[in-house]
Amino acid sequence: MLAGLMMDRPLMIIGLLRHAAQNYADQVITSRFAGEAAHHYTWKDAWHRTARLAHALDALGVKPGDRVGTLAWNDHRHLELYYALPGIGAICHTVNPRLFPDQITYIVNHAEDRFLFIDPMFLPLLEKLWPAFRGVEGVVVMTRAELMPASSVIPNLHCYETLLAGHPDTYDWPEFDENTACGLCYTSGTTGNPKGVLYSHRSSVLHAYGVLTAPGLDVRAASSILVVVPLFHANAWGYPYSAAIVGAKMVLPGPKLDGKSVYELMEQEQVTISSGVPTVWLGLLAHMRATGAKFSSLKNVTVGGSALPRAMLEEFELTHGVACVQGWGMTELSPVGSVGALSQAEAALPVEQQHDAKLRAGRPLYGVEMRVIGPDGQDQPRDGHSYGELVVRGPWITRGYYKDDKANENAFTPDGWFKTGDVAVISDDGAMSIVDRAKDVIKSGGEWISSIDLENAAMGHPSVQEAAVVGVPHPRWVERPLLIIVSRAGHEPDKAALMRHLEGEVAKWWLPDDIVFVPELPHSATGKLLKTELRKRFLNHPLPSTGAAAE
Repeated sequence: MLAGLMMDRPLMIIGLLRHAAQNYADQVITSRFAGEAAHHYTWKDAWHRTARLAHALDALGVKPGDRVGTLAWNDHRHLELYYALPGIGAICHTVNPRLFPDQITYIVNHAEDRFLFIDPMFLPLLEKLWPAFRGVEGVVVMTRAELMPASSVIPNLHCYETLLAGHPDTYDWPEFDENTACGLCYTSGTTGNPKGVLYSHRSSVLHAYGVLTAPGLDVRAASSILVVVPLFHANAWGYPYSAAIVGAKMVLPGPKLDGKSVYELMEQEQVTISSGVPTVWLGLLAHMRATGAKFSSLKNVTVGGSALPRAMLEEFELTHGVACVQGWGMTELSPVGSVGALSQAEAALPVEQQHDAKLRAGRPLYGVEMRVIGPDGQDQPRDGHSYGELVVRGPWITRGYYKDDKANENAFTPDGWFKTGDVAVISDDGAMSIVDRAKDVIKSGGEWISSIDLENAAMGHPSVQEAAVVGVPHPRWVERPLLIIVSRAGHEPDKAALMRHLEGEVAKWWLPDDIVFVPELPHSATGKLLKTELRKRFLNHPLPSTGAAAE
């Protein structure tokens, strides 16, 4: 083959920040904290502080290939670690502080983190876990000297701003193989130990480009992006890197993600786009309804992590005039795989049909290939009806979990495609729809019932704030659906009215055998419904159709 005569320049994470500092020097990055005043600086400022941080990391003894953990919310210091650690050849290992303590211990030890960078509020947690950490040499608290807490448990405790003080604001950034590891994030699985996904410079830069191409996300130079999705989870959906490419304004909200706080921050910073899980948007919309507030700048919201409910889509678009799209992805995909934006033909359809199209997980970003395979491993037709397991491949998709041969045994097809564990269909126009997680689909009388579709139908009732559907054992049908509801504030639960609503939305044999009202639903550390807990809790729930608990 004849090689092209093109320069071979490595795709490096630090190059994204250099580009932003040189070409969008004065664009603002805003941070909110717990315990500190709001912080504002520019991409150019971030570039210089990241250089100081690189020198500080050298002084600590951090070497290429070292894993350095973070337990922190979204702010400018965490952003600086996103660039400085990969920039010196180390690995930014983002740890989800919402995980159970034993999961955090497992993750830190499995990754063999040498240092941990933490927000002050997590120091008490770390003191409890400290005796169980095997290789952590020191902890850096991300705060100023005058706010620095003390610890009698952790011997090698540093202050972030003190470490940076006195170091030069320039750094001789090295160049190396673009396939070098740059980031590490563990899945928040509900069973077994979390699994590590090890990203490379190349995969992360390509993913950032992919996010910019995604229709409906609208990440542009003129955007003001509220990064609601945590920096500690799946690269914050790539925003810290894709925003740098176009020089967009970033708003980093810290820990306060209640509806009132999110709304006020959107208005103060004139946010135009944002992305997050449904639980965040449920709180925001509840605040809007309760106060009658309106958006003055918000144009676009992306929903991911769980299925987009039709009621949420309609409230954003029809009540508030905010475009709403659904994104699908996984930690293993860096994480974005597809976006449910409309094609030109779909945009010309009546609004209800537009919404039908938007409720699909959408078309894959260029670079992500998708197939649906049956139990025999053969491809299912792309007809929008034939379902099976969704498998994917691409340049920003994992080819193996970090130091986990057991997890890798069944994670890939024989020809190397990643098995997502999602049951899906793909239409002839390329749009993919998630039917359910394989472990959540309800198998009733030899047929499948989609818990996602049933939940979305329930969410369309005005009294429903949140809904979950799980399968309950049944002596005749094997499983039957149980609908679990959180009511909206000020609404009295009415089981009969809800059932009448569902009768017009789903097939008769899909109707839940019972409806239960609860004050709240359990969520995982990333905002997903914890159906494993619901299945345990309601395992012996007596169904009216049986008259007793299923044996």
